[in-house]
Amino acid sequence: MWLPWDIAAGLALGLLVASLVARRRPRRWLRVAAPFAQETALVLALYALWQLAGHLSVMRVDGALDRGRSIWDLQRALHLPSEQVIQAAVLPFSWLVQLSNGYYAIMHVPALIAFLLWLFVRHRDRYPQLRNTLALLTGACLAIQLVPVAPPRMFPGLGFVDTAQLYHQSVYGAVGTGISDQLSAMPSVHVGWAVLIGVGVLTVSTSRWRWLVLAHPIATVFVVVVTANHWWLDGIAAVAIMVAAMLALRGVGVLTDRYRGRLAAPAVLAPEPVPVFDLAESEAR
Repeated sequence: MWLPWDIAAGLALGLLVASLVARRRPRRWLRVAAPFAQETALVLALYALWQLAGHLSVMRVDGALDRGRSIWDLQRALHLPSEQVIQAAVLPFSWLVQLSNGYYAIMHVPALIAFLLWLFVRHRDRYPQLRNTLALLTGACLAIQLVPVAPPRMFPGLGFVDTAQLYHQSVYGAVGTGISDQLSAMPSVHVGWAVLIGVGVLTVSTSRWRWLVLAHPIATVFVVVVTANHWWLDGIAAVAIMVAAMLALRGVGVLTDRYRGRLAAPAVLAPEPVPVFDLAESEAR
């Protein structure tokens, strides 16, 4: 079972304090460990927010089903593929359904941690940009999730099956309890994190094997559909937020570089006045 949000928040605070103390110590290994502790604290803080958001809402949960049905109707109007048709095609393969349940419940957090560790150790120069993108993406998703939206599995009348309940693999209890709330469907943090990992590895790594990372976002989209935990638009919204976060950070970076460039540019000194040679005055002397 994943850490509760309060324990994760406590660990984040403890690591942050430890990193600040370690930076002031003369021992080299402490100064090296301090940045790692600080970044771990940030990840734990984001995780705590993700967990906490499942217990909060700014609107009554009564409307969550109506909002979920509205997403379904909008997808039909946009002629998006039917999640129910895809799920129905996979349901006869019980091993694949159970594997999808497990992947949905487990893989998103370890994959993100492995990605951040790889960036921090191997590509420290690119780490801040992608870490900031992750923070903006997660924060924006959690803010939107304060408005409850029911996932497809809550609509048996449309033909959806709650596969996790079917095979006793659910991470959820009653509505409002469990590892994360059942009504935090829009946007999909699972899809957002997975696509960010894929984009990050493809843009940072130069290995010829880097394309294999695409298996993770593809598998994530597949399992959220098969398990009926998200609508297509949940994932599309998360990816749109990720792109917006990247563009915003790039714009801020450009403006920051220009500002620093202006500060670093040497001041242009006004030329000294050239003395005028007065011939009459010279002859008088």
